[in-house]
Amino acid sequence: MVLNGSRKIIMLVDDNPTNLVAGKEILKDIYKVYPIPSGDILFDLMENVTPDMILLDIEMPVMNGYAVTEKLKQNPQWADIPIVFLTAISDEKSELKGLSLGAIDYISKPFSAPLLLKRLENHLLFQEQKNQLKQFNENLEGVIQSKSMQVTNLQNAVLSTVADLVEFRDDVTGGHINRTQKYLEILIGQMIKSGIYTDEVRTWDLDFLLPSAQLHDVGKIAISDAILNKPSALTPEEFDIMKEHVPVGVQVIHKIEHNADEHAFLRHAHLIAGCHHEKWDGSGYPAGLKGTDIPLEGRLMAIADVYDALISKRPYKKALSTDEARQIIEGGRDTHFDPALVGVFSKVADEFAAVVRNAIHLEGLAQRL
Repeated sequence: MVLNGSRKIIMLVDDNPTNLVAGKEILKDIYKVYPIPSGDILFDLMENVTPDMILLDIEMPVMNGYAVTEKLKQNPQWADIPIVFLTAISDEKSELKGLSLGAIDYISKPFSAPLLLKRLENHLLFQEQKNQLKQFNENLEGVIQSKSMQVTNLQNAVLSTVADLVEFRDDVTGGHINRTQKYLEILIGQMIKSGIYTDEVRTWDLDFLLPSAQLHDVGKIAISDAILNKPSALTPEEFDIMKEHVPVGVQVIHKIEHNADEHAFLRHAHLIAGCHHEKWDGSGYPAGLKGTDIPLEGRLMAIADVYDALISKRPYKKALSTDEARQIIEGGRDTHFDPALVGVFSKVADEFAAVVRNAIHLEGLAQRL
């Protein structure tokens, strides 16, 4: 039998030389046949040659056909090779055992040569179709993964572009969005390592969460330049206006979700945008949420956002050192920040500082270019 341009390989395993000769005579004009006198020799040969089918006698010394089948099925490399028992044992119990072990057919001797050839042809054709379907599914899966990656990359590009537009307007916080995203990644990595909030984190798709964090200040797009870039501290009235960037940001994100067919990538965005100014003791805004009523995404973003604000220079304040910023974050335990997350932060504060040093280094290089 010729499929895919080559003759199929059949290994005929039987300890009786007469049966091997007779079997080869029946099969040789159609298949490439390997007559094999024992299970041990079969396995030695299969280290170099993989058959398309194995015809297997049951009653053999040392290793009978059942034992051979069990060993074949235990090896992932050989487990899918179709096995047909070709034996003089014809009782129902023996046939049931062979099929239960994974054989695809059980043919009793003596048999009709034409009938044997037709049954083998059908089994091999089915196996060929099965292999083609498997390959098709694998190729389809690859195409789907590729398309999914393209969609994800497009989604992330859109998020990044929107975030860049916001940051372009808010020219005193250059690099803030990129740095806070890196802080979040560091914090979440340490949470997983430390076993903090693992049940919740396990449900997150970080490929969605981290990029969506770029939208945490998207509502600033609706704040006037006079307030957004004021070269001095805001008045209470101006600060009330600035606070509006939170609900506006949530509205923007919900509008994107409403208009998009695929918006799972934004499921964390409105929580981060809407809750990163809430405080553990309930004194934050806009909703005055307290403790674990604040979504975990918002509690994480609060640490990243405040830390970066502390180390950043403003017209009305100098940039604090990373050590000073660390002390302020740790001092905000139980008041501004989730105490468990402050513990996580303390373990990775040096990594936060490394992000800042790298940003300063890159900024210095850019200024020299």
